[in-house]
Amino acid sequence: MGRLCHTDGLTDVQEEIIKTVRQFVDEKILPVAGDLERRDEYPADIVEGLKELGIFGLMIPEEYGGLEESLLTYALVVEEIARGWMSVSGIINTHFIVAWMLMHHGTEAQKQYYLPRMATGEVRGAFSMSEPGCGSDVSAITSKAVKQADGGYVINGQKMWLTNGGSSTLVAVLVKTDEGQDSVYRNMTTFLVDKTPGFGEVEPGLIVPGKIEKMGYKGVDTTEMVFNGYQISADQVLGGVPGKGFYQMMDGVEVGRVNVAARAVGVSLRAFELGVAYAQQRETFGKKIAEHQAVSFRLAEMATKIEAAHLMMVRAARLKDSGARNDLEAGMAKYLAAEYCSQVVEDSFRIHGGYGFSKEYEIERLYREAPMLLIGEGTADIQRMIIGRRLLQDYALR
Repeated sequence: MGRLCHTDGLTDVQEEIIKTVRQFVDEKILPVAGDLERRDEYPADIVEGLKELGIFGLMIPEEYGGLEESLLTYALVVEEIARGWMSVSGIINTHFIVAWMLMHHGTEAQKQYYLPRMATGEVRGAFSMSEPGCGSDVSAITSKAVKQADGGYVINGQKMWLTNGGSSTLVAVLVKTDEGQDSVYRNMTTFLVDKTPGFGEVEPGLIVPGKIEKMGYKGVDTTEMVFNGYQISADQVLGGVPGKGFYQMMDGVEVGRVNVAARAVGVSLRAFELGVAYAQQRETFGKKIAEHQAVSFRLAEMATKIEAAHLMMVRAARLKDSGARNDLEAGMAKYLAAEYCSQVVEDSFRIHGGYGFSKEYEIERLYREAPMLLIGEGTADIQRMIIGRRLLQDYALR
């Protein structure tokens, strides 16, 4: 390891976890990521290895069978995994967000029922907010749950962009419920939807049509989810009280943005590793291209951007771990890390020259993966809106 992305103040346990994951990435992910990605194949063996390492229960409390580690530890683990293959970190992220929402908003019965099996990876989580017509405007969702005479609900509607939509067995789904509140945001509810993995009609009234074909972020399944008269009991309302779904989801997305920042740093670091290695092997005009000032300057800028993004991600994670609000810091970290990732990957691509355009070189895969980070867990424009709004609150004229 070089000097980039080191984190001060870690415990021996944290250091050992990160070292173990880094070794797993080097031995089990990097050698096979290219082939799996080209085949768009779900990384089943890698997922089983992560189960054995306890990664699916990394932040789940010990009383529910998890390792009870911090958000910082989790983010640093994600950084390592994304360095190997960003799709694998996506499999972990949606699971983690659902576990986080259960830990902080679920009833005790819900925690007891789901968290021990989530810690082992037996239950795998996904979450669903977006719909075909709403994108970043969560208030525009049209999927709806109607309360029935027996106290249960019937859900109808179409959801979009579910990471792990096919492979998951538990989906946290945000839908509208008419609770009679004066704000649309207080008329939304999160339901915990159990399902069998697979595609087609996976439960009566619940259809997962199939994988969405994507330019990158392959291996992990991204799907739609269609509810057509799907019946669910009131016990499956997250937290047991309807009308709180929007705020529960936003809490999950907030830590998800730290995750996306960590993924962006991991992808950036891998792009730098590939670029700096290639620059010391390729020769032009009688010397290694790393010795040309233009390439040397490019490497310097890449490394500086990676380090800045890593430090912002660490700060956002530590702030959340302290119990403080971190929407500003998480938004800044996600925005900066994703933008820098796109730039660093392109710089590495330029260093590779024509070979970067070849599928034989790993940088080609990274070049297709980086754009997803610009839109995942809220686009760059959404992050700027969040950052600007919070700054105006903090610096309001008195």
